[in-house]
Amino acid sequence: MTIVLIAVVLYLVAFGLLVAQLHQEQRRGLRWLLPAALAVALHLATHALAWRQAGGADLHFFSALSLVGLGMAAMTTAYGATGRMAALGVVVFPIAAASLAAYAAYGHARTEALDWRLQLHAWCALLAYATLAIAALLAMTQWLQERALRRREFHGWLRALPPLVELESLLFRTITVGFILLTATLLTGLLFVENLLAQHLVHKTVLSVLSWLLFGGLLLGRRLRGWRGATAVRWTLTAMALLILAFFGSKFVLELLLGQA
Repeated sequence: MTIVLIAVVLYLVAFGLLVAQLHQEQRRGLRWLLPAALAVALHLATHALAWRQAGGADLHFFSALSLVGLGMAAMTTAYGATGRMAALGVVVFPIAAASLAAYAAYGHARTEALDWRLQLHAWCALLAYATLAIAALLAMTQWLQERALRRREFHGWLRALPPLVELESLLFRTITVGFILLTATLLTGLLFVENLLAQHLVHKTVLSVLSWLLFGGLLLGRRLRGWRGATAVRWTLTAMALLILAFFGSKFVLELLLGQA
Protein backbone atom coordinates (compact mmCIF):
# COMPACT_ATOMS: atom_id res chain seq x y z
CA MET A 1 0.00 0.00 0.00
CA THR A 2 2.97 2.31 0.65
CA ILE A 3 4.10 1.92 -2.96
CA VAL A 4 0.61 2.84 -4.18
CA LEU A 5 0.50 5.94 -2.00
CA ILE A 6 3.92 7.11 -3.19
CA ALA A 7 2.96 6.50 -6.83
CA VAL A 8 -0.29 8.44 -6.45
CA VAL A 9 1.55 11.35 -4.80
CA LEU A 10 4.17 11.37 -7.56
CA TYR A 11 1.48 11.40 -10.24
CA LEU A 12 -0.12 14.40 -8.54
CA VAL A 13 3.25 16.15 -8.20
CA ALA A 14 3.85 15.68 -11.93
CA PHE A 15 0.33 16.99 -12.58
CA GLY A 16 0.99 20.07 -10.44
CA LEU A 17 4.29 20.83 -12.17
CA LEU A 18 2.62 20.55 -15.59
CA VAL A 19 -0.20 22.87 -14.53
CA ALA A 20 2.38 25.42 -13.38
CA GLN A 21 4.24 25.01 -16.66
CA LEU A 22 1.05 25.63 -18.66
CA HIS A 23 0.19 28.61 -16.46
CA GLN A 24 3.57 30.09 -17.38
CA GLU A 25 2.78 29.38 -21.07
CA GLN A 26 5.83 27.15 -21.47
CA ARG A 27 5.78 24.50 -24.18
CA ARG A 28 8.91 22.79 -22.93
CA GLY A 29 10.23 22.03 -19.48
CA LEU A 30 11.04 18.70 -17.86
CA ARG A 31 10.67 19.29 -14.12
CA TRP A 32 7.62 17.03 -14.18
CA LEU A 33 9.47 14.16 -15.91
CA LEU A 34 11.24 12.58 -12.92
CA PRO A 35 8.15 12.28 -10.68
CA ALA A 36 6.11 11.03 -13.65
CA ALA A 37 8.69 8.38 -14.57
CA LEU A 38 8.97 7.24 -10.95
CA ALA A 39 5.19 7.08 -10.65
CA VAL A 40 4.96 4.91 -13.78
CA ALA A 41 7.68 2.59 -12.45
CA LEU A 42 5.94 2.22 -9.08
CA HIS A 43 2.58 1.73 -10.81
CA LEU A 44 4.08 -1.15 -12.77
CA ALA A 45 5.75 -2.54 -9.65
CA THR A 46 2.40 -2.56 -7.83
CA HIS A 47 0.89 -4.88 -10.42
CA ALA A 48 4.01 -7.04 -10.69
CA LEU A 49 4.21 -7.59 -6.92
CA ALA A 50 0.48 -8.34 -6.65
CA TRP A 51 0.66 -10.85 -9.50
CA ARG A 52 3.71 -12.52 -8.00
CA GLN A 53 2.01 -12.85 -4.64
CA ALA A 54 -1.20 -14.23 -6.15
CA GLY A 55 0.58 -16.53 -8.58
CA GLY A 56 -0.62 -14.89 -11.78
CA ALA A 57 -2.03 -11.82 -13.47
CA ASP A 58 -5.66 -10.86 -13.22
CA LEU A 59 -7.68 -8.69 -15.56
CA HIS A 60 -10.75 -7.87 -13.51
CA PHE A 61 -12.42 -4.50 -14.04
CA PHE A 62 -10.25 -2.37 -11.74
CA SER A 63 -7.04 -4.19 -12.65
CA ALA A 64 -7.69 -3.66 -16.38
CA LEU A 65 -8.60 -0.03 -15.73
CA SER A 66 -5.37 0.48 -13.80
CA LEU A 67 -3.30 -1.17 -16.54
CA VAL A 68 -4.84 1.06 -19.19
CA GLY A 69 -4.09 4.07 -16.96
CA LEU A 70 -0.53 2.81 -16.62
CA GLY A 71 -0.18 2.49 -20.39
CA MET A 72 -1.56 6.00 -20.93
CA ALA A 73 0.80 7.45 -18.31
CA ALA A 74 3.80 5.65 -19.80
CA MET A 75 3.02 6.91 -23.32
CA THR A 76 2.39 10.44 -22.08
CA THR A 77 5.71 10.41 -20.25
CA ALA A 78 7.48 9.16 -23.38
CA TYR A 79 5.74 11.77 -25.55
CA GLY A 80 6.57 14.54 -23.11
CA ALA A 81 10.20 13.52 -22.75
CA THR A 82 10.66 14.17 -26.48
CA GLY A 83 9.09 17.61 -26.14
CA ARG A 84 5.69 16.66 -27.58
CA MET A 85 2.37 17.04 -25.81
CA ALA A 86 3.55 16.92 -22.22
CA ALA A 87 0.33 18.86 -21.56
CA LEU A 88 -1.58 15.56 -21.91
CA GLY A 89 -0.31 14.73 -18.44
CA VAL A 90 -2.71 17.29 -16.97
CA VAL A 91 -5.49 14.83 -17.84
CA VAL A 92 -3.65 11.51 -17.94
CA PHE A 93 -1.73 11.60 -14.65
CA PRO A 94 -4.83 12.14 -12.45
CA ILE A 95 -6.58 9.33 -14.39
CA ALA A 96 -3.62 7.01 -13.77
CA ALA A 97 -3.52 7.95 -10.08
CA ALA A 98 -7.26 7.37 -9.64
CA SER A 99 -7.20 4.03 -11.49
CA LEU A 100 -4.26 2.81 -9.40
CA ALA A 101 -5.97 3.87 -6.16
CA ALA A 102 -9.17 2.09 -7.21
CA TYR A 103 -7.21 -1.07 -8.02
CA ALA A 104 -5.45 -0.98 -4.66
CA ALA A 105 -8.74 -0.40 -2.81
CA TYR A 106 -10.52 -3.23 -4.64
CA GLY A 107 -7.66 -5.69 -4.18
CA HIS A 108 -6.20 -8.42 -6.35
CA ALA A 109 -8.87 -10.72 -7.72
CA ARG A 110 -8.60 -14.47 -7.74
CA THR A 111 -6.77 -15.57 -10.86
CA GLU A 112 -7.15 -18.47 -13.25
CA ALA A 113 -4.29 -19.79 -15.33
CA LEU A 114 -4.32 -18.45 -18.90
CA ASP A 115 -2.21 -19.95 -21.63
CA TRP A 116 0.11 -17.76 -23.67
CA ARG A 117 -2.43 -17.32 -26.48
CA LEU A 118 -5.08 -15.77 -24.25
CA GLN A 119 -2.44 -13.69 -22.49
CA LEU A 120 -1.29 -12.39 -25.87
CA HIS A 121 -4.88 -11.46 -26.74
CA ALA A 122 -5.37 -9.69 -23.41
CA TRP A 123 -2.15 -7.67 -23.62
CA CYS A 124 -2.85 -6.64 -27.21
CA ALA A 125 -6.26 -5.43 -26.07
CA LEU A 126 -4.91 -3.40 -23.14
CA LEU A 127 -2.21 -1.79 -25.28
CA ALA A 128 -4.78 -0.97 -27.97
CA TYR A 129 -7.15 0.65 -25.47
CA ALA A 130 -4.37 2.71 -23.88
CA THR A 131 -3.03 3.89 -27.25
CA LEU A 132 -6.44 4.78 -28.65
CA ALA A 133 -7.40 6.53 -25.40
CA ILE A 134 -4.36 8.78 -25.92
CA ALA A 135 -5.58 9.35 -29.49
CA ALA A 136 -8.99 10.39 -28.15
CA LEU A 137 -7.34 12.92 -25.81
CA LEU A 138 -5.27 14.26 -28.70
CA ALA A 139 -8.46 14.61 -30.77
CA MET A 140 -10.18 16.58 -28.02
CA THR A 141 -7.09 18.79 -27.62
CA GLN A 142 -7.08 19.43 -31.36
CA TRP A 143 -10.78 20.33 -31.29
CA LEU A 144 -10.24 22.78 -28.42
CA GLN A 145 -7.26 24.33 -30.19
CA GLU A 146 -9.13 24.74 -33.50
CA ARG A 147 -12.17 26.16 -31.69
CA ALA A 148 -10.07 28.75 -29.86
CA LEU A 149 -8.28 29.78 -33.05
CA ARG A 150 -11.53 30.14 -35.01
CA ARG A 151 -12.92 32.39 -32.31
CA ARG A 152 -9.63 34.27 -32.10
CA GLU A 153 -9.44 33.47 -28.41
CA PHE A 154 -5.68 33.34 -27.93
CA HIS A 155 -5.53 31.81 -24.46
CA GLY A 156 -2.21 31.32 -22.76
CA TRP A 157 -2.51 27.54 -22.81
CA LEU A 158 -2.45 27.60 -26.61
CA ARG A 159 1.19 28.67 -26.52
CA ALA A 160 2.04 25.57 -24.49
CA LEU A 161 0.67 23.28 -27.23
CA PRO A 162 2.49 22.26 -30.41
CA PRO A 163 1.35 23.81 -33.73
CA LEU A 164 -1.94 22.46 -35.07
CA VAL A 165 -0.28 20.65 -37.98
CA GLU A 166 2.13 18.85 -35.64
CA LEU A 167 -0.70 17.93 -33.27
CA GLU A 168 -2.76 16.52 -36.14
CA SER A 169 0.21 14.49 -37.40
CA LEU A 170 0.76 13.06 -33.90
CA LEU A 171 -2.95 12.20 -33.68
CA PHE A 172 -2.94 10.14 -36.86
CA ARG A 173 0.32 8.38 -36.00
CA THR A 174 -1.16 7.40 -32.65
CA ILE A 175 -4.38 6.19 -34.29
CA THR A 176 -2.33 4.12 -36.75
CA VAL A 177 -0.45 2.37 -33.93
CA GLY A 178 -3.68 1.82 -31.99
CA PHE A 179 -5.42 0.46 -35.09
CA ILE A 180 -2.62 -2.08 -35.62
CA LEU A 181 -2.89 -3.18 -31.99
CA LEU A 182 -6.69 -3.39 -32.21
CA THR A 183 -6.36 -5.49 -35.37
CA ALA A 184 -4.01 -7.84 -33.50
CA THR A 185 -6.53 -7.98 -30.64
CA LEU A 186 -9.37 -9.01 -32.94
CA LEU A 187 -7.24 -11.55 -34.81
CA THR A 188 -5.94 -13.20 -31.63
CA GLY A 189 -9.47 -13.24 -30.25
CA LEU A 190 -10.78 -14.89 -33.40
CA LEU A 191 -8.02 -17.49 -33.34
CA PHE A 192 -7.70 -18.22 -29.63
CA VAL A 193 -10.98 -17.40 -27.83
CA GLU A 194 -13.44 -20.27 -27.94
CA ASN A 195 -17.21 -20.41 -27.42
CA LEU A 196 -18.05 -16.70 -27.60
CA LEU A 197 -21.69 -17.23 -26.65
CA ALA A 198 -20.90 -19.06 -23.42
CA GLN A 199 -18.38 -16.38 -22.45
CA HIS A 200 -20.79 -13.49 -23.06
CA LEU A 201 -18.38 -12.00 -25.57
CA VAL A 202 -20.62 -11.49 -28.59
CA HIS A 203 -21.61 -7.91 -27.76
CA LYS A 204 -17.99 -7.07 -26.91
CA THR A 205 -16.84 -8.47 -30.25
CA VAL A 206 -19.51 -6.62 -32.24
CA LEU A 207 -18.73 -3.27 -30.61
CA SER A 208 -14.98 -3.81 -31.02
CA VAL A 209 -15.40 -4.62 -34.71
CA LEU A 210 -17.53 -1.50 -35.20
CA SER A 211 -14.82 0.58 -33.51
CA TRP A 212 -12.17 -1.08 -35.70
CA LEU A 213 -14.19 -0.24 -38.82
CA LEU A 214 -14.49 3.40 -37.78
CA PHE A 215 -10.78 3.77 -37.03
CA GLY A 216 -9.92 2.00 -40.28
CA GLY A 217 -12.38 4.17 -42.21
CA LEU A 218 -10.86 7.30 -40.71
CA LEU A 219 -7.34 6.27 -41.71
CA LEU A 220 -8.55 5.41 -45.21
CA GLY A 221 -10.42 8.70 -45.49
CA ARG A 222 -7.30 10.54 -44.35
CA ARG A 223 -5.21 8.83 -47.01
CA LEU A 224 -7.67 9.11 -49.92
CA ARG A 225 -9.58 12.30 -49.15
CA GLY A 226 -7.39 14.16 -46.72
CA TRP A 227 -9.87 14.04 -43.82
CA ARG A 228 -8.85 16.22 -40.91
CA GLY A 229 -10.18 18.68 -38.36
CA ALA A 230 -13.70 18.19 -37.05
CA THR A 231 -14.25 15.09 -39.18
CA ALA A 232 -11.24 13.35 -37.65
CA VAL A 233 -12.30 14.37 -34.15
CA ARG A 234 -15.86 13.02 -34.58
CA TRP A 235 -14.72 9.70 -36.01
CA THR A 236 -12.05 9.26 -33.33
CA LEU A 237 -14.33 9.99 -30.39
CA THR A 238 -17.18 7.87 -31.75
CA ALA A 239 -14.86 4.91 -32.34
CA MET A 240 -13.34 5.31 -28.86
CA ALA A 241 -16.78 5.45 -27.24
CA LEU A 242 -17.66 2.12 -28.88
CA LEU A 243 -14.38 0.64 -27.66
CA ILE A 244 -15.03 1.77 -24.08
CA LEU A 245 -18.49 0.21 -24.20
CA ALA A 246 -17.06 -2.97 -25.67
CA PHE A 247 -14.48 -3.57 -22.97
CA PHE A 248 -15.15 -1.61 -19.81
CA GLY A 249 -18.91 -1.40 -20.27
CA SER A 250 -19.24 -5.15 -20.60
CA LYS A 251 -16.76 -5.83 -17.77
CA PHE A 252 -18.61 -3.43 -15.49
CA VAL A 253 -21.94 -5.15 -16.08
CA LEU A 254 -20.64 -8.72 -15.94
CA GLU A 255 -18.17 -8.40 -13.08
CA LEU A 256 -19.52 -5.65 -10.82
CA LEU A 257 -23.28 -5.84 -11.43
CA LEU A 258 -23.77 -9.54 -12.21
CA GLY A 259 -20.77 -10.88 -10.30
CA GLN A 260 -19.53 -13.09 -13.15
CA ALA A 261 -15.83 -13.64 -13.87
